Amino acid sequence: MEIYLVRHTTPDVLPGTCYGHSDIDVTETFLAEFDALYPKLKHLKHPAIYSSPLQRCMKLAESVAATFSPRVAVQADARLKELNFGDWEMQSWNDIPRGLVDVWAEDHVRHVPPNGESFLQLSQRAQSFIADLQHHERPALVFTHAGVIRALAGYALDLPLVHTFKLQIDYASVSKIIVEERLTRVAYVNR
Repeated sequence: MEIYLVRHTTPDVLPGTCYGHSDIDVTETFLAEFDALYPKLKHLKHPAIYSSPLQRCMKLAESVAATFSPRVAVQADARLKELNFGDWEMQSWNDIPRGLVDVWAEDHVRHVPPNGESFLQLSQRAQSFIADLQHHERPALVFTHAGVIRALAGYALDLPLVHTFKLQIDYASVSKIIVEERLTRVAYVNR
């Protein structure tokens, strides 16, 4: 099965802000980013569409769904949310005590921000989502976040999670993974 992972458009948040699970809107560049993204997806014929329930993903998912005839329903799935930074959500990275950030950064795969989740936990929930799709025949169009896309591309490549942060995932970009019976592979990243 083909899975197209689409990162949301530019979020309306101040640079240097820690955000993940926070439900923030997108900037006024949404339409221009949509126009640049759409040609990368228009070849799909009646895909199954899934989205993180956060508005920065749902807005893009609903806009793309409206281009299909007949319109394709968007299925929200909480497993597609970005990393939960817990108490750090919507704080400036500079306002979070440096010692706490340093401890987390030393092993961001396993360490958990206060009342948040680890990247390993994010990866496990993202893999759970993919496992549920494995026997579907239609291509899946998945609107999500950079952390989820990195985790799933790393899973497909059998990369240690710590190395997935070397993958650049731009706003409104598409990455494609292919899930087969005994093999998961990456077709492309950050297109």
